[in-house]
Amino acid sequence: MKKTARLRQILKEPGIIVAPGAHNAFTAKIIEQTGGFQAVYMTGSGAAMSLLGEPDIGLLTMTEMVTHARNLANAVSLPVIADADTGYGNAINVVRCVREYEGAGVAAIHIEDQVMPKKCGHFEGKQIISKDEMVGKIRAAVHARKDPDFVLIARTDARAGLGFDEAIDRARAYVAAGADAIFFEAPQSLDELKTIARSVSAPLLVNMDEGTKTPLLPIRELEAMGYKIVIFPRSAPCAAAKAVQELMQILKETGTTQGFSHRILSFEERNRLTGLAGYKEMERKYLYPE
Repeated sequence: MKKTARLRQILKEPGIIVAPGAHNAFTAKIIEQTGGFQAVYMTGSGAAMSLLGEPDIGLLTMTEMVTHARNLANAVSLPVIADADTGYGNAINVVRCVREYEGAGVAAIHIEDQVMPKKCGHFEGKQIISKDEMVGKIRAAVHARKDPDFVLIARTDARAGLGFDEAIDRARAYVAAGADAIFFEAPQSLDELKTIARSVSAPLLVNMDEGTKTPLLPIRELEAMGYKIVIFPRSAPCAAAKAVQELMQILKETGTTQGFSHRILSFEERNRLTGLAGYKEMERKYLYPE
């Protein structure tokens, strides 16, 4: 089954889809090999951190993001839900954006209603395009996709600057324009999360991002409210960064990594995660045939 069709199928099935964030293909493999997850989320903030070492303020180009998405999609058999920022321009740019991401092998993208260049959804000072302009972008995205199973998620960032009611109104308008699901970014309370779930008649994606504006809730509580997809965009990249900080401190202070070795993947674990055995088998078959 195609990954797009698989994601469409599980969107219709009972239960919430948990999609941990991956900032690179290696992390995507770890997510898949852990087992129990139905999708991988390609985090835009994680991409900015891992590819550029910069904040999530719209510095990556569409070409860079699509290449990154392709690498993640090729690394795993799970459907990949990818951040596509603002669609990288106006409605005409969105047409190319959808076709490029679809060609990269991801199963879904989300496009937001921020002014380009965008900012992280939990940063201050976000600027929002008009509702009509975003509706046009969604319609263009629907027109552009070739695979009818490719999932288009509309994200609204209007809560911060334009208010909660405006963001709800936009979410409804985006569904009417053809969005398959809604990503309401940065709700600021438990009551807001509950109201969103009651007010928008579409599959809902919720962002659990540690230490930000939105309360961090257990998956089962979000499922009970009615959310269909939950993403954890910064958990893996920031956990990895914290571990590297601690490792570097130990190395600086002691002159060895020995005191940290229990927290480092073994040589064998690394090779298993990256699938070295499969490549050795291909070498045996094709490089050194009997």
